[in-house]
Amino acid sequence: MTHAFSANVFTGATSVVIAFQLALVAGAPWGAVTQGGRVAGTLPAGARAVALLSAAVLAGFIMIVRARAAPATRFPRAIWGVVIYCVLGMVANAATPSDAERAIWLPVVTVMCLTSWHVARQPRRAAVNTERLRTIGDSEADETLPTDRRSAGAREQ
Repeated sequence: MTHAFSANVFTGATSVVIAFQLALVAGAPWGAVTQGGRVAGTLPAGARAVALLSAAVLAGFIMIVRARAAPATRFPRAIWGVVIYCVLGMVANAATPSDAERAIWLPVVTVMCLTSWHVARQPRRAAVNTERLRTIGDSEADETLPTDRRSAGAREQ
């Protein structure tokens, strides 16, 4: 499994959670399957604010995971915060008194945890220095080409 595939799976699973959280904010009557199942029906204003904050944090996590899976990584350590959050989410969903919440969200957060961990474990790659790439002169670039490519370029001119 590639890191890009894991990032895509994480994005899909997390997008489902974000959509759920935003539905709660909009007044969906799903309180029994979130936040410990303490509220049946529509969440009160304070719990809706928590759902909105959760959606925003999760959107940031998508950006972190996708950035870490990209060819040039700028924030290589931030991914571990995502992994830790997902581990805590697994513990919370395993311990929730709501059977429905556990049945729905424990598998989802487990997928999120495993895929973010897979992306986090990939070897670190340096960010590409695009300024250096723009300043490479033609002679320096020619020296880096394989011999057969230099010959082909010479024949075309």
